[in-house]
Amino acid sequence: MTTHARGTFDVQLHPLPLEEITSDSMIGRMSIDKQFHGDLAGTSKGQMLSVGTTTTGSAVYVAVERVTATLGGKHGTFAFYHNASMTRGAPALSIKVVPDSGTGELTGISGSMNIDVKNGDHSYTFDYDLA
Repeated sequence: MTTHARGTFDVQLHPLPLEEITSDSMIGRMSIDKQFHGDLAGTSKGQMLSVGTTTTGSAVYVAVERVTATLGGKHGTFAFYHNASMTRGAPALSIKVVPDSGTGELTGISGSMNIDVKNGDHSYTFDYDLA
């Protein structure tokens, strides 16, 4: 049975060095630090790789993050993977739980997350199942 979790999160991104890649490659690397509030309460740490283009509003990023949290009264860890693109300003985003990444009381978790950013405030909806 799918459960719906909602809340907000704070995120800090910090540039990380790139090995053997020139600045004109338009590739970026960032650390991700999040604090989740609401139905999912906890933290995550991860990394993101991005590529920009010469076309305004077109880019892509991929990311992974490890979440340590309480969800529906259960505590444990799991991982998300992100796949996102923007084509001339039109966004496409997929954030899913890494299969078999759950630990503790979150063992067996699966699901997907949507995020919304309005006026710099981040919110999420997380549809998940626990086996």
